[in-house]
Amino acid sequence: MPVITKISQQKKDKERYNIFLDEVYAFSVHESNLVKFGLTKGMQLDNWDKENLVYEEEIQRAFNRALHFLGFRMRSEFEVKEKLKQAEFGDSVIQEAILKLKKLGFLDDHAFSEALLRTQKNTSGKGPSAIKQELNDKGIDPSVQETVLEEYDPQEQLATATKLVEKAARKHTSIAPAQLKQRIQNALQRKGFRFDIIKEAIDAVEFEPDEDEWTSITETTGEKAWRRVSIKYKGYDRKRRVKQAMYQKGIPFDRIDAFIEKKELEEDAE
Repeated sequence: MPVITKISQQKKDKERYNIFLDEVYAFSVHESNLVKFGLTKGMQLDNWDKENLVYEEEIQRAFNRALHFLGFRMRSEFEVKEKLKQAEFGDSVIQEAILKLKKLGFLDDHAFSEALLRTQKNTSGKGPSAIKQELNDKGIDPSVQETVLEEYDPQEQLATATKLVEKAARKHTSIAPAQLKQRIQNALQRKGFRFDIIKEAIDAVEFEPDEDEWTSITETTGEKAWRRVSIKYKGYDRKRRVKQAMYQKGIPFDRIDAFIEKKELEEDAE
């Protein structure tokens, strides 16, 4: 039966040790396995011991690979498993490594989900549906998802949605209110907010432009429509198509009629 004749610490990795059997290098082990198996000079090793050592070394390698992966940011258990599968570790090795990571507090799907919720609602302004989809993509158990999302109550959702509406209203003053409201509604739906929250948030914000803003919006929208339609149409057909295009952009009929009348007068004066 082989006998350990020498144990030496590696120079490049101080946590690993070279094991020599019968004066010949045989394999290396992590410090934790050196202690776990009580490896000492003069100890005899049979095949069973060596197989167990190899298995434990695989677990340690998987554990270290996972720790490196987790060093960049928090990950879900599902993400870590997928990463270890890509590294071609066996299922049993992955499971043991995962158990070790969870025991030591490096993996916690509940804490991960809470952190993701905070980031997405505070940084990205996302609603619960979008966050739930992201949690689902990360492999989070549905019961954990439900528990964590309960922390995102309707009042906080409304506050987040309202901030987004206010920001959009300030930024897009050149867009007619009706069109802007529709754009905002579509954007908030994509962000995962319920319709009742969206409606309440939009209703809470003042969109009505002053007279100068209305004039600018009408002129900008009308000129684009007039130029585009005038390429192919004149007379009644042009008037009808421009009116339709401006109405679709949320311009009131009285302002549309005034704009078209002005354009026709300008044309007649040429």
